[in-house]
Amino acid sequence: MEVNPPKQEHLLALKVMRLTKPTLFTNIPVTCEEKDLPGDLFNQLMRDDPSTVRGAEILMLGEMLTLPQNFGNIFLGETFSSYISVHNDSNQIVKDILVKADLQTSSQRLNLSASNAAVAELKPDCCIDDVIHHEVKEIGTHILVCAVSYTTQGGEKMYFRKFFKFQVLKPLDVKTKFYNAESDLSSVTDEVFLEAQIQNITTSPMFMEKVSLEPSIMYNVTELNSVNQAGECLSTFGSRAYLQPMDTRQYLYCLKPKKEFAEKAGIIKGVTVIGKLDIVWKTNLGERGRLQTSQLQRMAPGYGDVRLSLEAIPDTVNLEEPFHITCKITNCSERTMDLVLEMCNTSSIHWCGISGRQLGKLHPSSSLCLALTLLSSVQGLQSVSGLRITDTFLKRTYEYDDIAQVCVVSSAVKVES
Repeated sequence: MEVNPPKQEHLLALKVMRLTKPTLFTNIPVTCEEKDLPGDLFNQLMRDDPSTVRGAEILMLGEMLTLPQNFGNIFLGETFSSYISVHNDSNQIVKDILVKADLQTSSQRLNLSASNAAVAELKPDCCIDDVIHHEVKEIGTHILVCAVSYTTQGGEKMYFRKFFKFQVLKPLDVKTKFYNAESDLSSVTDEVFLEAQIQNITTSPMFMEKVSLEPSIMYNVTELNSVNQAGECLSTFGSRAYLQPMDTRQYLYCLKPKKEFAEKAGIIKGVTVIGKLDIVWKTNLGERGRLQTSQLQRMAPGYGDVRLSLEAIPDTVNLEEPFHITCKITNCSERTMDLVLEMCNTSSIHWCGISGRQLGKLHPSSSLCLALTLLSSVQGLQSVSGLRITDTFLKRTYEYDDIAQVCVVSSAVKVES
């Protein structure tokens, strides 16, 4: 859309055109059944149409390319290219011609001119040509400001501008979800799973060239978007990486904290920076687009002052037979604690051992492991609950219920003949 000030007679004419690739011609088929009045007439016309593909006349496929009929859509991450031409329409020589092209966005103004040097003179029917390129990095209204200044033969300095307004649209809708997973070894190796949902919200298919996660310095990343078959690494999305309009694809990544960062703080706390997604795609005849998300952040799980995690627990246990679990207690606070362990029986799970025993002092970011014994009196899927840890320094008690679940089955009875 062109918005210009009132016209003024100038010796030079300015033309600005967007450079874009042509598109495939789409033929709209018109068919009918043979018993209808036209008979085979429509089909014969389509077969004779030079724009259709032989043998596939009714599939809306075309062999021809069409030039753009309008400005078209510009999407975030694509490269905006424009051809600027200044032509001398007069019959006199014009001197000191300076052409400037600026792109005005809601937040900044960018100079896109290839050269800021003035042209000494421009003869009649001659022109000055320039091609500008800019990778679009903002959504919303953009204004291309083209300014031309020159000097006439009589020494009069002239100046005029033209404004070209266009909108930059959003090509992809990106949503992320975080899932926390605790390993069985140590709190410093807790993993974070990132699910990225990417939806094509344009009107044309995209070829997804690359979707990767660039992690922050705190994490190592493993992509989980491929499978190994017969020694060959294959994409989970198949051999065709096309994303149709309004289709959504899910990508999964596993992030593990680096040892030096996890050990420095014991565990990673608060809001942490995960990294950013890098998405590269191609559309139509190979136009390339690229988007990088802002830094993705997650809230690390809050464990309070004392964290209780399971190191080992059986999946299945026998009814009324003792079984063993291993727990790990970590001091997540910045002070030393003096801990006491209490075990409270439930209706189905019973603790075996002495309740109220002293665990001793636990320094900040330190851990200790406990081997505990339980017994179940009820069959089925039972919840392990009833652990209480008290800090005698502050007289504060931490309760832990629904720690884990075990499947309790009846034990086999041997019958002697």
